[in-house]
Amino acid sequence: MTKKFYLPLLVALVAVLSSCSSKLDELSADYFSVTPQVLEAVGGKVPATINGTFPEKYFNKKAVVEVTPVLKWDGGQAVGQSAVFQGEKVEGNDQTIAYKAGGNYTMKTVFDYVPEMAKSELFLEFTAKVGNKEVAIPAVKVADGVISTSEIVAQTVATANVALGEDAFQRIIKEKHDANIMFLIQQANVRSSELKTAKAFQEEVKAIGEAANKQITNIEISAYASPDGALDLNQGLAEKRQDATAKVVNRNLKKDKMEANVDTKYTAEDWEGFQELVSKSNIQDKELILRVLSMYKEPEQREQEIKNISSVYSDLADEILPQLRRSRLTLNYEIIGKSDEEIANLADTNAKELSLEELLYAATLAKDAAKKEAIYTKATQLFPNDYRAFNNLGKLAYEAGDMDKAENLLKKALTIKENPEANMNLGLVALAKGKAAEAESYLGKAAGNPELNEALGNLYVAQGQYEKAVNAFGDAKTNSAALAQILAKDYNKAKSTLAAVANPDGYTDYLNAVIGAKTNNAAMVISNLKSAVAKDSSLAKKAATDLEFAKYFTNADFLSIIK
Repeated sequence: MTKKFYLPLLVALVAVLSSCSSKLDELSADYFSVTPQVLEAVGGKVPATINGTFPEKYFNKKAVVEVTPVLKWDGGQAVGQSAVFQGEKVEGNDQTIAYKAGGNYTMKTVFDYVPEMAKSELFLEFTAKVGNKEVAIPAVKVADGVISTSEIVAQTVATANVALGEDAFQRIIKEKHDANIMFLIQQANVRSSELKTAKAFQEEVKAIGEAANKQITNIEISAYASPDGALDLNQGLAEKRQDATAKVVNRNLKKDKMEANVDTKYTAEDWEGFQELVSKSNIQDKELILRVLSMYKEPEQREQEIKNISSVYSDLADEILPQLRRSRLTLNYEIIGKSDEEIANLADTNAKELSLEELLYAATLAKDAAKKEAIYTKATQLFPNDYRAFNNLGKLAYEAGDMDKAENLLKKALTIKENPEANMNLGLVALAKGKAAEAESYLGKAAGNPELNEALGNLYVAQGQYEKAVNAFGDAKTNSAALAQILAKDYNKAKSTLAAVANPDGYTDYLNAVIGAKTNNAAMVISNLKSAVAKDSSLAKKAATDLEFAKYFTNADFLSIIK
């Protein structure tokens, strides 16, 4: 009797205990989803959102489970941010999962991108305890690989337009030489003392006229009367001073058997000159006089108001007005520089005969990079305190793909003088080396460069700001501009941009192949990928693991290209 009574009770107790087993079974991949479905590098990071489910009657009431995303590849791994979950009877602050109902959860993680991630697998790893007992839960694979199209910017930026330290060479330089013929009050005759001034002026005219590299444009005569007295009187006086001065100038030209255009004009009352002289003087009530000039525009009213300032009019009559009774002589001429042929020859044979601006200009005449480099090197030797030649050597190194050499030369340019060109170019070097933060710092000091927007477009791609990159590039027809458009999902525009690239290379075709993959155009993928690998054999290896082409990994034509 006693045995029969206790046996059912024991069976019931076992059933109760087993209903909340200490065992946490393997979880199927069906319980997890990852967004995006295929991981993608954005701004040098690989973000992922993992949605998971603990099924009904799975999570022991005394269990604590830590879930850790781990991205694994051959020879390495990256560990993401963990999340901890607890059963109903666990005291703690982590998300509680009910035993009977189970529970859903979302966890976000970010990995620092490395190229090896292209061929990788995302796992969820579990560390679990039930009470004090450790429990093994097998890892679950939830995603394959990482699309790294955005990282192509490190290659496409190599063909970006690099800032040149411009020369200031001018073949024709406009110059002028001035002299003043002074007159006594209400007189228009050129005094003997002023004839000496006219003679000295003529000697300058003769010297310039005889110079091999100079050419006279014209001689201007501007005659004036001071702004005191009647307007009609001053008008006649100014005209007479003009004529008298022109007579002297023409006589001197004839004496030296020289020809030059002599252009004349006169101003009855030189209020402009009056204002200038007053503003530069220390005369009493200067500000009051200047205020009168700004308030009144009629000459007679101006003169009367100034005369009313009796305290200073005598000073004006003594210091200012005599300086306005004059004819100004202006010799306009041009200095004619060396021809392109002369400059190019001297750059090769005797660079010391060239100025810095001529030498920098000579480099722009050179057809090949080696000759440009030789000229800029001479410039650094002859003019070591100018940054432009060092910057331009850095530009050549950048265009040749030697980023370390470019960086050293550009930093040398900055030690000579802080300048926007070298800063922008160092920003491009940093981008080519995958250093977006460093690039941003340099580009922030590159204002004024016409190529800056393009450089910023490359930076925004590297930062994952694709729409901003598209706007920065504008109508630029470069690989990087097309890359930004692809990442912004404007495939038609990207295709048009690539078609207009001035010097298409392997990456031009590779990006066209990516567009083909994204638009399900198999023929476009195969033809462009074939062309890309023909131009740059290294792209075969890249394509072999590029998940953009995952659909084609078993395609015979694809395999024949990447083998």
